[in-house]
Amino acid sequence: MLLLRSLAFNLCFYLNTIIHLLVYLPVLLLPRRTVWTVVRTWSAINHWLLRVLCGIDFEIRGIEHIPSGPLLVASKHQSAWETFTLPTLFDDPVFILKRELMWLPFFGWYLAKSKTIPVQRGARKVALAAVTERAKIEISRGRQILIFPEGTRRSPEAEPAYKYGVAHLYSKLGVPCLPIALNSGFYWPRRTWRLRPGTIRVEILDPIPPGLDPQAFLARLQHEIETASARLLAEGRAKRARQNPA
Repeated sequence: MLLLRSLAFNLCFYLNTIIHLLVYLPVLLLPRRTVWTVVRTWSAINHWLLRVLCGIDFEIRGIEHIPSGPLLVASKHQSAWETFTLPTLFDDPVFILKRELMWLPFFGWYLAKSKTIPVQRGARKVALAAVTERAKIEISRGRQILIFPEGTRRSPEAEPAYKYGVAHLYSKLGVPCLPIALNSGFYWPRRTWRLRPGTIRVEILDPIPPGLDPQAFLARLQHEIETASARLLAEGRAKRARQNPA
């Protein structure tokens, strides 16, 4: 039954995505910020599908920690869930993501319209310089830069693999960094269609002020996100154990 419900969700998820991409095409002719109306609607329906089909809800803690204005947001990345949820928490967000996504028909058009910052993997120094210049422009517009410091989805049990890019951006942008911990991978694991019922928990931590040494910042960021994410994962496991005693 769980597998069937998971398959039903995945089918509806992609159908919902295709419908939004096609129905909202006129948005591409409107001002940039209207794109986020599409994202919020798409996200809300995805959450409804997860709740109804898979029994997955979510809880966000620490919303009061989000400061106004320009910001660097660094989040743990365990599943597709945070890619459509986190942007809805901010006023004018912009993702840093791999360049290949920009080449996708329709989907890439929306990314371009939202002024997403693409990363060219492989050419590290050149790519980092280009990303930094684009990020400075978006920060000057008062936007919130969203980045996954590990670069890709990782299992909740995997050893952390934070990259220096987030520390470089922090040192160059001169804005606070907002760490975000979560346990989404426990309920929506990567590389599988099988989803588990439960409550995804997100914890928005205290902002890290600008001005720290980059290496000290990176160590602090990793420690805070990993500590909180481990605690959220333990909460999920404990609740699952209570609901399914041996």
